[in-house]
Amino acid sequence: MSTYSFIDVTASMTGPTGIIDLGYGSANSEEGITVTMAENKNTMTIGADGEVMHSLHAGKAGTITVTLLKTSPTNKKLSLAYNAQSQSSSLWGNNVFVIRNSASGDITTARSCAFQKQPDHANAKEGGTVSWVFDAGKIDQLLGEF
Repeated sequence: MSTYSFIDVTASMTGPTGIIDLGYGSANSEEGITVTMAENKNTMTIGADGEVMHSLHAGKAGTITVTLLKTSPTNKKLSLAYNAQSQSSSLWGNNVFVIRNSASGDITTARSCAFQKQPDHANAKEGGTVSWVFDAGKIDQLLGEF
């Protein structure tokens, strides 16, 4: 029987404003880090006679969501990077994410990444979480094995 643990996850965002650690030890919430592809890789078209045609799509775009505890010091680092990068188009959309699981060998690399928006910010009875969403131009993933 194999075991998964977020302890084995390392993640970083590297860009024009520096490197920010986003993996284990960054005060991630239970949701952790989620990679979502923007579109299907295939479209199946069924002809009038029942024959099928598959269309392979080249797109590799998607989103990366990093959810942190409200008290995570990483929120400040990301906020500073967001503010700095939003000052110039030459700084915008130039981040690279690398997410690894050392136990399984999973690796995700995302290029041409930009902050989607300033995260929602709530002050409530409980601290809650802060979700940072990034649009990624090209995502490559290789899932390993436990």
